[in-house]
Amino acid sequence: MSRRKKKEKKHEEHIDETWLIPYADMLTLLFALFIVLFAMSSIDAAKFKQMAVAFKDELSGGTGKKEFLSDQKPKAEKDLSEKRPESEKIKQQAEAEVKQQEMNELKEVQKNIDKYIEEKGLQSSFNTELTERGLMVTIRDNALFDSGQATVKLESLNMAQEMSSLLVAASPREITVSGHTDNVPISNANFASNWELSTQRAVNFMQALLKNNQLLPQKFSAIGYGEYRPIASNDTPEGKAKNRRVEVFILPLIKDKK
Repeated sequence: MSRRKKKEKKHEEHIDETWLIPYADMLTLLFALFIVLFAMSSIDAAKFKQMAVAFKDELSGGTGKKEFLSDQKPKAEKDLSEKRPESEKIKQQAEAEVKQQEMNELKEVQKNIDKYIEEKGLQSSFNTELTERGLMVTIRDNALFDSGQATVKLESLNMAQEMSSLLVAASPREITVSGHTDNVPISNANFASNWELSTQRAVNFMQALLKNNQLLPQKFSAIGYGEYRPIASNDTPEGKAKNRRVEVFILPLIKDKK
């Protein structure tokens, strides 16, 4: 009987540890709460992802992942950020080389046209200018047309043919032919305005160039600006003569993004 009483007394003195289960759950929830509060203070997408993994592990009884507490970026993201400036630099360098090659080719076209102008003694009627926007060939209207007319003069058709041969080297670049006049109103039965005159001159000279089958018609366009894009003052005869012109503009294959 005494032995039984001793065993019962010992059993009664045993500490109940069932409280540890809710206590552990509370600690887990508190830890999860701190994780969420920390994540809300950061806008780093990678840390949000790592926080979700740690949150899931803690709720499932795992040890959790604390890597997101580090200020270091994940290795893959870090490597990408380091490579991006280098790849961008390589891309810009490649674009610069292509653009330079394009300018060199247009310079060669300009050189051949200038040589033709010099050989034919056309310096007073022709001019070339190369910019980043392209190669411009300017032709005074008196070299191509009679006053107030849009038909290319017969003696100028041969010149147009020779010039078209020089433009073959610029293919397949886009080429715009534009007509310009001075500000003196047109007064004849053929044209109601300088706009009509300049447009028809541009179209007729373009057609003269396109008699060369080596040129691509789909790369050509014609436009008339009338008197509205002067390059000199219309207050003097010399200025008016400069404004009466046809411009052949050769666009580069690689256009300036600006």
